[in-house]
Amino acid sequence: MVDDKKKVNQVDGSGKGYEGQGYELPLLLFAGFRTLIDRLHAELAHQGHPDLRPAHGFAMQAIGAAGATASEVGRRLGVSKQAAGKTVDRLITLGYAARTDDPADARRKLVQLTPHGFDALRRSAAVFDGLRGEWAQALGARRLGELESDLRTVVPPDAFRLDAAGWLGGS
Repeated sequence: MVDDKKKVNQVDGSGKGYEGQGYELPLLLFAGFRTLIDRLHAELAHQGHPDLRPAHGFAMQAIGAAGATASEVGRRLGVSKQAAGKTVDRLITLGYAARTDDPADARRKLVQLTPHGFDALRRSAAVFDGLRGEWAQALGARRLGELESDLRTVVPPDAFRLDAAGWLGGS
């Protein structure tokens, strides 16, 4: 029989009496992800990108260096064309992206990252490197490398997708 008080302690994050429950693994992985993303955005705000939100980062990755149509951004993010268009409009308003004519098809508009958008992505990469360094300091470089290796073992190669926003949205 499972001790309900023990389960509550584990769910509230105290970790008291931890014996490893299945439900805790996704919560810990998500909390680690959330911690990294929150720290990233705090640092990006400090470095001149105060309006960027996590969804913007996913969208800029979906746009990519070559640009994309709003429909392509939507497919890559796993959201509707309208939802992608709203995020793209916000990125344009903030100066991270611009709409341009598609040289291959005059009927289409491409969304392309601006220098400001590329700057945010470059800074993000540097911040993530710094955060990884902090984790290596806390866990030890070898343990962190093993953790990353272990995650690569259990995470399928096709799991690296940008559609977290659509997946978390449940649509």
